[in-house]
Amino acid sequence: MAANYWDSTQRRHWQFTKTQLASMRQKLEDDDPSLVQMFPLPQLRHLNIWFNQQINRLAKRLGVRQQPTATAQVYMKRFYTKVEIRRTNPYLLMATALYLACKMEETPQHIRLVIGEARSLWPEFHCLDTSKLGECEFFLISEMSSHLIIHSPYRTLGALQGDLSLSQDEISLAWSVINDHYMTDLPLLYPPHTVALTAILLALVLRPGVPGGSSGAQGGGNSGSQGSMGLSAASAALAQAQARAALQGGGILGGGGGGGNGGGSGSTTPTGSQSLSSPTGDGSAKDSRSKVQRFAIWLAESNVDVEAMVDCTQELIAFYECHEQYNDKNTREQINRFIKARGLDK
Repeated sequence: MAANYWDSTQRRHWQFTKTQLASMRQKLEDDDPSLVQMFPLPQLRHLNIWFNQQINRLAKRLGVRQQPTATAQVYMKRFYTKVEIRRTNPYLLMATALYLACKMEETPQHIRLVIGEARSLWPEFHCLDTSKLGECEFFLISEMSSHLIIHSPYRTLGALQGDLSLSQDEISLAWSVINDHYMTDLPLLYPPHTVALTAILLALVLRPGVPGGSSGAQGGGNSGSQGSMGLSAASAALAQAQARAALQGGGILGGGGGGGNGGGSGSTTPTGSQSLSSPTGDGSAKDSRSKVQRFAIWLAESNVDVEAMVDCTQELIAFYECHEQYNDKNTREQINRFIKARGLDK
């Protein structure tokens, strides 16, 4: 098992640039343009939202915690960089990804239980049975080249809680942002520690403007209890974060953070040169600004790729804005249309 992210298959084989991702997906569509033209699909961000919601619903029924749920979401993303979605039954793949992720995260679920809950959740698709899920599992493992170990940002978040003197509300909000990032391409673009630091930054900046700031269960509560930020509020809040970051002018997002991806650290946690002893006040705006400034100093003295954090922030802002136009019914109908038309539900 690869305990070191820097030596992992995730870093060596499953971290891409945006150009590489776009090229891979375009190639899949170019292989059968008539199929693409016959069955148009919503934009990828909306598909990712739908996948995320469906996997979370199944995980809630099974009592699966957040870590294996997140692993299943990454499996889905990896698989669909290799296989065109219109050639698959996404319902079968979601059930398979969660089943496999639970085994890999050492919280196995019985295959019959997974099938039973999936059938109850998606009763219109009777193709869900143990033999098909078993076949799909081998297909999924093969397309991922047996690279099944996933390093997630949750570990980094927990490791830095003490060093950055993060409050429970800040941890909860950062946890929520990490949950949301699985609905974007960020798990395929950046190291987990970069995502975790971006989530911490947003939590520090947004904390005063988000009453309670506590959606999501720290430590991996049941996926049904995690929740997420109200998207309209989050969109406005993230825009505020971008404005505040710009005002730092060379502070938190303006530079000073070294250009590497964390060098040769032995874990997914970047190495900062100092621990922050931030005030443990009442969460006032003054205390929050102090924490942001201290975090800026910590970043400047670490070897974190700040430019990558900027891009992660922009991706999250774009996601929250996109979520405002998401239509669940339309997305589901377009997916069901190609499944039934191509006989993938039998």
